[in-house]
Amino acid sequence: MIVWLNGAFGVGKTSTARELLELIPGSVLFDPELVGSALRDMLPHKRIRQVDDYQDLPAWRRLVVDTAAALLNEVPGPLVVPMTLLRQEYRDEIFGGLAARRVQVRHFLLHADETILRKRIEQRVVFPEDPQADADVRGWCVDHIDDYQAARTWLEADACVVEAGAANAAESAERVAELLAEGAAVREIVQTPEPTAATLAAGVLLFDARGRVLLVDPTYKPGWEFPGGVVEPGEAPACGGVREVGEELGLELTEAPSLLVVDWEPPKPPGFGGLRLLFDGGVLAADQHVRLRLPGDELRDWRFVTEEEAADLLPPVRRARLHWALRAREQSTVLYLEAGTPVGR
Repeated sequence: MIVWLNGAFGVGKTSTARELLELIPGSVLFDPELVGSALRDMLPHKRIRQVDDYQDLPAWRRLVVDTAAALLNEVPGPLVVPMTLLRQEYRDEIFGGLAARRVQVRHFLLHADETILRKRIEQRVVFPEDPQADADVRGWCVDHIDDYQAARTWLEADACVVEAGAANAAESAERVAELLAEGAAVREIVQTPEPTAATLAAGVLLFDARGRVLLVDPTYKPGWEFPGGVVEPGEAPACGGVREVGEELGLELTEAPSLLVVDWEPPKPPGFGGLRLLFDGGVLAADQHVRLRLPGDELRDWRFVTEEEAADLLPPVRRARLHWALRAREQSTVLYLEAGTPVGR
């Protein structure tokens, strides 16, 4: 198990985590910031300059998952993790990766009002021998207060909130320990096993009367997605797509969907790639919209979007796949892609 202490920079996560170690037998501190520091030392400076924060490095997010899983093979646990996560897609990627390894995450949000945060940041001393470095750290914390406030909507919906403004670290830790004992902060995340070989996946594009396409927001990976999923062994791809639509959205498609694109996704470690098929599921009637039902542990939202709106929600590879699927639909044809790019005539 992992006890993840989230919150604004400067709210006291690390101090609370150290106090919590005294209250939970066998617990071990895991600070993902050490992973970020190691990457800054190992990666070329050119790559480091391309990101504003080491959290923006895919390698950091992957290594946090891998390191946590490896540590839990060495110690009884739980791991106590003091780390700010303000981007929901990063939360999805990390927590989803941990769920795939059957690691449960208990997510807590340490909250303090902005006036208290600013006061604590002003008093914070990290590098007593280097006043300029200390000032830089304080400036970094202050600069991200607005990011924290903007993220509070999804954070408070996802995590168990612990009011830390009027409490010291020991009191906050005691409250977290109490909530853990009560079984709080348990949020099931779909446990999708990591593939061990190339996979075949089928997605189904569903449209409204205005021609907008339906996208869903999974809780276990970053970015929005098409309804669908991995085809089971021995299952026809079109049937797999229809099955996934029924399981994910509660919709029963009465007609077999027609194929739009076949996209070969090349292996990119740690992924194995495989074939990705997109089918045309047709236009949903208005009464079908109201019957949409999402599995809370797997999908948090759905919406109909234009192609332009989808570009802001989909990762690049899915964005390209959707683009060509829509062109194939307009031309009543089928396209073969490799890594999102058409191949052949």
